[in-house]
Amino acid sequence: MIARRQFLSVAALSAGALFVAPGLALATVPTNRRLVFIIQRGAADGLDILRPTGDPAFAGLRGGLIGDATVGTKLDAMFTLHPSLVEVGKMYGQGQALFVHAVASPYRDRSHFDGQNVLETGGAQPYAVRDGWLNRLVKMMPRSSDAAIAIAATVPTALRGDMQVASFAPSALPHAADDLMTRVTALYDADPQLHSVWQAALETKNLAANAAAGQDPASLGRLTASFLTKPNGPRIAMLETLGWDTHSAQKGRLASQLKNLDAMLAAMRDGLGAAWATTTVLLATEFGRTVAVNGTGGTDHGTGSVAMLVGGAVKGGRVLSDWPGLAVGNLYQARDLHPTSALDALIAGAAAESLALDPARVGRGLFAQATSDRPMSGLIKF
Repeated sequence: MIARRQFLSVAALSAGALFVAPGLALATVPTNRRLVFIIQRGAADGLDILRPTGDPAFAGLRGGLIGDATVGTKLDAMFTLHPSLVEVGKMYGQGQALFVHAVASPYRDRSHFDGQNVLETGGAQPYAVRDGWLNRLVKMMPRSSDAAIAIAATVPTALRGDMQVASFAPSALPHAADDLMTRVTALYDADPQLHSVWQAALETKNLAANAAAGQDPASLGRLTASFLTKPNGPRIAMLETLGWDTHSAQKGRLASQLKNLDAMLAAMRDGLGAAWATTTVLLATEFGRTVAVNGTGGTDHGTGSVAMLVGGAVKGGRVLSDWPGLAVGNLYQARDLHPTSALDALIAGAAAESLALDPARVGRGLFAQATSDRPMSGLIKF
């Protein structure tokens, strides 16, 4: 015999892999500003994404991996963008993309699970904080229980906490028949616990209607935009991207990853339309990769990496970096890019300025265990 709660989950899967927290009701958040957090799970190689071609040591360390160092969008005398990031390069030229290089969270031990936990919770060490920084940010917003959605099968750690948020993931399964949906609705109509859960699921499903919710990167970008532009939709979103752990054959694999990311960001931009002008998209990974290439044409777990801000609201066209250099004596533990900027400070500053919140309050609320790093400022146009 199948339990009623289990049946609800099965029905939700048939409705489009939809999972919603109990008691959720999506509604208009009183702001026209939008914030999207994209996590790059697997430790994205910042030295390949934004190549320090002006560093004298770079060619000797990475020449065989990157090939022609002149290919890609040259951002300034030091940095060249990976050639797969064509649309991001255009955004940079339009003042809509900003990079922070040699950046890292407080974590230093190179475990994916632990590093992602620190990144998502805002703690100083793994599992020291139970809820996510993005959930705490949602709590700071007016009517914050209605403010956020995760484009993922389940709510990621960054969005878990006291505030209830929605998650939605496109499914390859066929849509449930209208008759089934009607029957399930009637089944739970008088149930004091499950009625609100099912209604919330239906509301989120309706927000995604006609969004061409495929599983390819461009479709995910359009899906995110469709939620963020609904009059009664959320204004904070999170997406998960996987596959950044390039221990082998990095050249081709990373090029494919970045091409997909570029397509997703371009589709999100185009789908947002006029709302792009008030949108900030933050991209970050749990840590970087080794400076040296390993024996299988890849790189191993490292420390410093690159983070990105893109969007019409971003004061872009800049690379922010206190560049440490790639000479052996300048590396972290003689193997990694040495972090000179705090990811906590970037996230707090971007979140506060994007949503017109007090930076000091956001810094304390999101990263209570952080060191003396103040939130970065001057990241957003307004």
